Amino acid sequence: MRLTLILAAAVSVVALPVLARPACSPPAGLTPAPVLSPDPDEVVSGVTNAFYLLALNWTPQWCAEGGVGASAQQMDCRRAFGFSLHGLWPNGVTRPYPRYCRPVGAIDAATVRKMFCRTPSTVLLQHEWQAHGACGFADPRAYFGQAARLYDALRLPKIEAIAPDALTAGAVRGAFVAANPAFKASAVFVQTTRAGALSEVRLCYDLAWRPAACPGGVGAPDGVHLRLAPSRTGAF
Repeated sequence: MRLTLILAAAVSVVALPVLARPACSPPAGLTPAPVLSPDPDEVVSGVTNAFYLLALNWTPQWCAEGGVGASAQQMDCRRAFGFSLHGLWPNGVTRPYPRYCRPVGAIDAATVRKMFCRTPSTVLLQHEWQAHGACGFADPRAYFGQAARLYDALRLPKIEAIAPDALTAGAVRGAFVAANPAFKASAVFVQTTRAGALSEVRLCYDLAWRPAACPGGVGAPDGVHLRLAPSRTGAF
């Protein structure tokens, strides 16, 4: 009986529908955010990059909580989003991870417009370039170009198609692996809020941009049941 249940669960994950990203165009008059001023204790330089992490917001949860830090008030929550691109993070083997490795300026307007439908916040885009992109990329176009390539190559599973009583960290992790066979479960980190809601999925890559096991583990254990903030359409 136990084997039957395991096989049934595996089939349900494999059969989970895959999201086609909705059509999106950046709003008229979109302009880059100003350069942010990090606190000195946020600056971590001199750390050797060991792997990369692509962080995906569960955007409805971000909007429900107001985000984090300076980017909190700037997410476009009027549109329907599921998993949006939080950022691409060069990381060392262990904490402290590199942040604000060197002073950099504002993102050019063309790059902001290209990225807005992936990351619907000009302030978050500026934050990601300063805090993370500057730690491994020469300029914003190189950084966001790589982030866009990774994000666009993903097949995003419809997490809202998972029955609420079956929504566990393992189900989310399994849905991403089923939709993206190049990834193993060890490369999919599931982040939750303190209240147990899904907040992010983070995907790990080695220095050659191949999916790789996350050095710090996979976040929430498979059996942890998750709450899910609903999207505006329920289509994600």
